[in-house]
Amino acid sequence: MPAIPTLPRRELGKSGLFVSQIGLGCMGMSFSIGSPEARDDKRSIEVIREAFRLGINFFDTAQVYGPHKNEELLGEAISTLPRDQLVIATKCGIYTRDGKSVADSRPEILRDAIEGSLKRLRTSYVDLYYIHRIDPTIPIEDVARTMLQFKKEGKIRHWGVSEASVATVRRAHAVFPLTAVQSEYSLMFREPEKELIPTLRELGIGFVPFSPLGRGFLTATINADTKFDAGDIRANLPRFSKDNVAKNLALVSLVKEMAERKGATPSQIALAWVTSQAPFIAPIPGTTKLERLKENIGSVAVHFTPDELADFTKNFDALSVEGDRYPAALEAMVDRSR
Repeated sequence: MPAIPTLPRRELGKSGLFVSQIGLGCMGMSFSIGSPEARDDKRSIEVIREAFRLGINFFDTAQVYGPHKNEELLGEAISTLPRDQLVIATKCGIYTRDGKSVADSRPEILRDAIEGSLKRLRTSYVDLYYIHRIDPTIPIEDVARTMLQFKKEGKIRHWGVSEASVATVRRAHAVFPLTAVQSEYSLMFREPEKELIPTLRELGIGFVPFSPLGRGFLTATINADTKFDAGDIRANLPRFSKDNVAKNLALVSLVKEMAERKGATPSQIALAWVTSQAPFIAPIPGTTKLERLKENIGSVAVHFTPDELADFTKNFDALSVEGDRYPAALEAMVDRSR
């Protein structure tokens, strides 16, 4: 693998918050990806600390990952790092009740959430605090005012929303300006291009894509014979059914072809494509492996000419992506308000 490049910083919109062009999503270290038996806290802590040494300053977690375990893991990992050089993002507003995920943004719930996150992260403030899913029973203006109060108290410095509609983003931003919006975004999921990304550009809000590698599919390490552990979210995602994986391998072939042309890996091509879409985009790919971490960072050295980017995107768009990204229960939690 070539030398690891210096990681540029990007401003999330016009917020004054600068993050590494590639962040580190920590969810899979404790939750939802892979098997519980394969998770290794010690190794994950090493990955987080090495990420910082290599130039990543942007680390993403959430209260629901575990729950709580992922925040505790990140808190331990950063306890030896200079806090003022880190951008720590966590999320609140999703809870598992009676076996179902529900969104809850009542003020007292959010108050309890931020206090718990601060303790688990071993910090006095969170740099970027997201509403993980929009609670349709609480006006987003009220949520924004709660977040503004947290900022006045010094508990958070910036706030954001995840999987929110453009209408919700506008309403929230009018009360307390948003620093960032999270959504899935990759070569395989392009919905944010229709309305969300143009709106964020207009309002001066940053965009933090999760799953920029298509939940691992664009790494070219998954095929129709891949078996997912029962605790791996992909085991229940329509896009990762055996038939849909087989159909979508043609998409991976295009990524592999571009990787060969650019002397890069498929992962690096997929990440470079995401970061090429706008200067206010900072994706947060996850990994538990040092070699994958270095590979992801290496994506910042991959550059496309305008013609290369346009042709590659056109060729990708000529193929269909088979299978929904979420089953019905998870899709129901995505904010579609107008």
